[in-house]
Amino acid sequence: MIECLKGTVINIEPETIVIDVHQVGYLVYCGNPYRYEEWLNETVTVYTYQHVREDAIRLYGFLYREERRLFEKLLQVSGIGPKGALAIVASEQPQLVVEAIENEDEKFLVKFPGVGKKTARQMILDLKGKVQELVPNLIQVPTNSTTLLPQHPSENGELEEAVEALKALGYVEREIKKVLPTLRKDELTTDQYIKLALKEMLNRA
Repeated sequence: MIECLKGTVINIEPETIVIDVHQVGYLVYCGNPYRYEEWLNETVTVYTYQHVREDAIRLYGFLYREERRLFEKLLQVSGIGPKGALAIVASEQPQLVVEAIENEDEKFLVKFPGVGKKTARQMILDLKGKVQELVPNLIQVPTNSTTLLPQHPSENGELEEAVEALKALGYVEREIKKVLPTLRKDELTTDQYIKLALKEMLNRA
């Protein structure tokens, strides 16, 4: 297994980054590739998990070992695959995920894409008491925060749905706030807002 890659981030896409390690480009799948935009053309260490299937071999990347460990724990839960586990870790709320598991808070867990009540219950059954040691080193966010995005008096339903969809994809409020002014210029469908937001984020990378 590849423990980590230390190299230069040379490309960022909506789902992946490319890291140049001694002139070899590694394609790494990330829950939120735009976390790495500040390291574009700079050296960074990415902790990796190699997932092998019959039809594919993929590297998944994380900024911290503890995020990778949480990802590995989530993969042990029936009903959660790499994509779902990556979305949960990439929410940048890993401490809250651990707290929800320990407190049996199904309501919080079902907010993540692909996690229904059955899967949330399975997460609690499989992981309660096994992930709390990760908490001291995980990135912390205010536990009383519901949303960090400012409310806008003229926000329409389609834009609100697009914002929620972007969050579900792993993008954080800081990144979404950067593109909101552009999104608010037009009246679009939810899908069009999402496509425009992804395009703007990529252009800013």
